[in-house]
Amino acid sequence: MNYKKIFLKPGKDESLKRFHPWVFSGAIHHIDEDIKEGDIVRVVNSDGEFMAVGHYQVGSIAVRVLSFREVEIDDAFWRSRLESSLEVRQCIGLADNPDNNTFRLVHGEGDHLPGLVIDCYGKTAVMQAHSVGMHVCREAIARQLVNVMGNRIENVYYKSETTLPFKASLGQENGFLYGGSDDNIAVENGLKFRVDWLKGQKTGFFVDQRENRSLLEQYAKGRTVLNMFCYTGGFSFYAMRGGAKLVHSVDSSAKAIELTNQNVQLNFPDDSRHEAFCEDAFKFLDSADNKYDLIILDPPAFAKHRAALHNALKGYTRLNVKAFERIKKGGILFTFSCSQVVTKDNFRNAVFTAAAIAGRKVRILHQLHQPADHPINIYHPEGEYLKGLVLYVE
Repeated sequence: MNYKKIFLKPGKDESLKRFHPWVFSGAIHHIDEDIKEGDIVRVVNSDGEFMAVGHYQVGSIAVRVLSFREVEIDDAFWRSRLESSLEVRQCIGLADNPDNNTFRLVHGEGDHLPGLVIDCYGKTAVMQAHSVGMHVCREAIARQLVNVMGNRIENVYYKSETTLPFKASLGQENGFLYGGSDDNIAVENGLKFRVDWLKGQKTGFFVDQRENRSLLEQYAKGRTVLNMFCYTGGFSFYAMRGGAKLVHSVDSSAKAIELTNQNVQLNFPDDSRHEAFCEDAFKFLDSADNKYDLIILDPPAFAKHRAALHNALKGYTRLNVKAFERIKKGGILFTFSCSQVVTKDNFRNAVFTAAAIAGRKVRILHQLHQPADHPINIYHPEGEYLKGLVLYVE
């Protein structure tokens, strides 16, 4: 291995000894000359001992570790990592399930591939790089992805325009790395939906709410449902299958509302129980007039970095106050945070504060989190990002 080296300051190798997959820029003493962003590098401690191999990137997280062993990062490496990821999805019953061809195959650090996300939608895998290194390796990864998945996939779409650091000036564009298809209908727990992997958020759908949508279905029978921040309507059509009396979907994006209506039509053609509204969430809740007894709050991340945490918690409190004020007696509230920097305790306190301000008696029925195809590396607790509560409101 002739990878260039990054040398750590004395005592700054402790986190790597605990297998944490990040090296922060402040831990670095010096680096070899001519290291470029995206290069594969060897990390050594102050005594020159090997610690890890990973991708170098300019920024706070300077190295994302690919292996704690001295291995070549080649086709065999990518194939081995992808095979391991597939085995996990087979173990939890997601791969090769005809009623569910939608799942996350690679979840960054949780699958020992930091900076890489791969979601499968039917015969198309959508690949997203969150690091320059993974972008540089995209072609090699796509080749091994096709080999490992066999006939499970026919297309690999690369979607990283909005996830790569703009300062890297990569000038890359989204597009198919393998195959090509206009068939964007996938199946989740027997329900169909259109995936907007061209312009949609994330990889086109929020795969991480699959199990929470199933739980909502169990509570929907006979209820009037409000799905805030509906995006493409996932919670809405699960509520309809669960026997909801009325379902209103709300999002500030006209494109999201269009996709929600298409998805409802796919599963429940011309069903008069559903109506979608393109409107600001807070304004809609202000005029909601106590007609709902099941409300879903699944907003986008209010805090993407620690500096925004205080304002984010105020936002979660304000949003939940409005829901508590509007929900009927005996109502059920599903409320979420997908902000990585917001801890479970942070979120819970924000929601409890909201309940107190609204003067409602509230019981916790369920504490929710990300599903098994979004695994958390035990050495990387930062990977636990999705938090949710299901509340009974008196």
